[in-house]
Amino acid sequence: MVHLVYCDNQGKKGSREIDKIIDGSKKMIIRSAAGRKVPHSRVFKDEVLYFIEKGTKIINLKATVKEVQNFTKLSDTEITNIIDLNQNMLNLNDKQKKRWQKKCICLIEFSNVEKIHDLNFEHQGNMDDWLILDKIEDVLVGSSSPYTYKSKLV
Repeated sequence: MVHLVYCDNQGKKGSREIDKIIDGSKKMIIRSAAGRKVPHSRVFKDEVLYFIEKGTKIINLKATVKEVQNFTKLSDTEITNIIDLNQNMLNLNDKQKKRWQKKCICLIEFSNVEKIHDLNFEHQGNMDDWLILDKIEDVLVGSSSPYTYKSKLV
């Protein structure tokens, strides 16, 4: 499987999430929710991550999953400790730390970040901030069928 990861577009150039991935100061992605939801327990070592900045339609960065940690039913103290313990790889600002303060956390460490030729993303109405795909071509302009979550849910 491959994954399309939406990155926050907040902040000035150089401080946005995608900029931190490119410059190497961000080596881990976090996703959290009140209960288990994508990508929790659905990302595995050696899978490929493609990154897209919210509000754009160009995918031009990819990486390889190095390690995944999934947590459930965390207390507030445990959540804070997990985020603080991984802050050197997450590189979150205070607003982001607060945003991800939820009971189910998925941490995805990545490596081998590389720029790729621009891929034109075709946004569809049913998309979340993390997509699990058989191949990246499934969500590119000109693909033959609409994306569906049905085959991706466990």
